[in-house]
Amino acid sequence: MSSKKNARSSADQAPFAYEGLDRLIHEHARLSVLTALITNGAGLAFNDLKRMCNLTDGNLSRHLQVLEEAGLITIFKGIEGNRSLTLCRITTDGRKKYIEYLSVLEQVVTDAADAIQVDGPRRETDKAVRS
Repeated sequence: MSSKKNARSSADQAPFAYEGLDRLIHEHARLSVLTALITNGAGLAFNDLKRMCNLTDGNLSRHLQVLEEAGLITIFKGIEGNRSLTLCRITTDGRKKYIEYLSVLEQVVTDAADAIQVDGPRRETDKAVRS
């Protein structure tokens, strides 16, 4: 079975039920964190990650905890100068799952584009008639 077929539910009645859209990754803040980390292979300091993802200390801490418990990231705590430093990196498994997630997301976009081409874009008058 192809990976595109694996990305979608095997049930014919649910062609748009994408099993590979992992809720752990799909959550907005965690997707932002993983995207930032995958594009920065050496890892990112907590404050840099917080700024890049526009999250508060507490919010980022909680999302990092969830990602670490799932094995998608590692967190290193240390001292740099006189200040504590928290460095976050994506794991090999995290990178693999992120790439798999993107593959499924790509299929979502492809299926949506195909559906629009077949049905054509809906006009405002079409919406009004159906209401």
